[in-house]
Amino acid sequence: MSASVSDTEILAKFQDERTRNEAFNLLLKKYQQKIYWHVRRMVIDHDDADDLVQDIFIKVWKNLPGFRNDAQLYTWMYRIATNECITFLNKKKQKNNIPLDDVSYELAESLADSTYLSGDKVQLKLQQALLTLPDKQRLVFNMKYYDDLKYEEMSEILGTSVGALKASFHLAVKKIEAYLTSND
Repeated sequence: MSASVSDTEILAKFQDERTRNEAFNLLLKKYQQKIYWHVRRMVIDHDDADDLVQDIFIKVWKNLPGFRNDAQLYTWMYRIATNECITFLNKKKQKNNIPLDDVSYELAESLADSTYLSGDKVQLKLQQALLTLPDKQRLVFNMKYYDDLKYEEMSEILGTSVGALKASFHLAVKKIEAYLTSND
């Protein structure tokens, strides 16, 4: 079965004890890379992203039996991933007992050393600009710009009104433009 297997098929296989592992492998094949890049754009560091993705899929495995189909499977997993990212970033701030600005600086440093952006100065500048945003604004910008999510989907994932998300995205864009023009 290819990666184009439907969520309905995956969920049906997951309900059956005999095909549960196969279903989870299909789920991983279909969504692991998408989730990884969502997480990576939030936490920047590859190793942190890798660890978080493992934690996320463990949570997905544990909670999938209770999945009620009232949201799309990807939206549900995206919500888990988003919450894990926010928790991770908050822990990082607390553990190091440092202000948010310093965490952003630290992430920017690791970004500059990152191989996934090597050679692309525009992307590097954009990522540095993103790190100046509060976590929630950065998250909203990433969801809209990179993942091309609709505001309604974002609202479902984040539990925030569409209006607030639009305002957040607009503010993020303004701050990014200001950063890019002042750092040219």
